[in-house]
Amino acid sequence: MNGSSSDAGLDGSRPAGGILGVSGVTVRFGGLTALDDVSLNAAPRQITGIIGPNGAGKTTLLNSVCGFVKPSSGTISFDGHDITGIRPHRLADLGIARTLQGVGLFRGLSVAENVMIGATHVARAGFWSALFGLPWSDRDERRLREQAMAALSRVGAAEMADSMPDTLAYGVRKRVALARALVGHPRLLLLDEPASGLSEKELPELGQLIREFAAEASVVVIEHRMDLMMSICDTIFVLDFGKLIATGTPEQVQADPAVTAAYLGTEIPGRESEAEEDAGAGAGLDAAGESAGQEAGDSAAGESEAEEVGHD
Repeated sequence: MNGSSSDAGLDGSRPAGGILGVSGVTVRFGGLTALDDVSLNAAPRQITGIIGPNGAGKTTLLNSVCGFVKPSSGTISFDGHDITGIRPHRLADLGIARTLQGVGLFRGLSVAENVMIGATHVARAGFWSALFGLPWSDRDERRLREQAMAALSRVGAAEMADSMPDTLAYGVRKRVALARALVGHPRLLLLDEPASGLSEKELPELGQLIREFAAEASVVVIEHRMDLMMSICDTIFVLDFGKLIATGTPEQVQADPAVTAAYLGTEIPGRESEAEEDAGAGAGLDAAGESAGQEAGDSAAGESEAEEVGHD
């Protein structure tokens, strides 16, 4: 099922995604530095990957982009406009959507209703119209459901529209979460570990879906599944202890000794003393830095009723 021409985006007719710019961003939680002078760009219609060991600062970076965590210094821009410290509720209006590490679906709503939530920022009927059941409110609800069905069709879950989330397999629920992000026609799509909990057999199809998303938007992916990242990303940025240590194509990143050292714990010439200095600070990031950033994101997103979100 396809969206109408006035709701372009699911068929590729929407303008290309915007440019995300991160410049010199530093984030501190007390005495811990979760991000240290990080700079990167995510280009339109490309897949930008962010990888790194646990506690590297990946989710903190996404939380900074989404306004859940305010940088201690540095700036974040989208399409040339400064969005540093933006209020999270304004993201949808700017064309920015994000998925969480967990699926984050509301158990008391059907699949279709969960996806419709992702498009409420374009609803035409106001609160009072909906409260009193005025005709244009009904028309608005039908339009939102049509958009939700189009998004569900795209991710291959339309037949589950009337099901409740708890009755679905985990992989299907991940698809529903993707549909909820897509239904608002984002120009910047932030995917936080979209492959977590999926089997190896499910990865190729997920990769194909992400490539399709990039035809319409800037896509930024955080993921631990290196086989997926190396197969779909145009550019990869590597974080370690909050610092950007490598940038390039998948092939260039795979061949970088600094990346090998970060993942395997080996030392490379000239970095031994730096690694020793970072080790003490980095050891606490999982417990404080990443956790604090994720908890802020969950609270601001109002996911108290949703499933528990994992940590980077």
